[in-house]
Amino acid sequence: MAHFAELDSNNIVTNVTVVSNDVETAAGPLGDNDMHVDGETWCKNFFKKPDTEFKQTSYNHNFRKMYAGIGYIYNASKDKFLIPQPYASWALDGSDDWQAPITYPSVTSGSGFTYFIGWNETKYNADNDTGWEATKSNDDAETPTKYNWNGSAWVSE
Repeated sequence: MAHFAELDSNNIVTNVTVVSNDVETAAGPLGDNDMHVDGETWCKNFFKKPDTEFKQTSYNHNFRKMYAGIGYIYNASKDKFLIPQPYASWALDGSDDWQAPITYPSVTSGSGFTYFIGWNETKYNADNDTGWEATKSNDDAETPTKYNWNGSAWVSE
C-alpha cells in the first residue's frame, strides 16, 4: 500500500491516507514507483481537492526521512517530513533531528532504579546551564523528588 500525506497551506500534515499499489502511474503501478507525481495527482482527483498538496510518505522510512504523522511538517526544500519543533530552544542537527541545547544526560539509571528524564524549557530559559530534569522510577512519594542535571550528575532540587 502507498501512503500519502495531505498538507495544509503551511505544509503541515493534516491527514495520512492509504492508496492501493495498483493505481497506475506513467511509469507503471504506484507500488513500483515511490514518490511518483501521478500518485499525488490521483489523491487530488479522488478526494476532489485540486488545490491541496499531497506527498507520498514511506511507512518503512525508505524516503522523505520518516513516515508522516498528523502535525508533522513537510520541508519542501529538503523534500523531507520533520516532526514539529518540540521546544523553542531546540535546533535541527545535520540529520534533521531536533536536539536540545544541552547534551542529554549520560547517567540514566542507578542502583535499582531508572531516571525518568524530561526537558524543562522554563528552567532552561531561566538558566541556560539547566534544562534536563528527572524523577526516579522507585520514588513512590506523593510528590516525587525532582533532580536537575548539572552536566555530570543529578542534583536534587
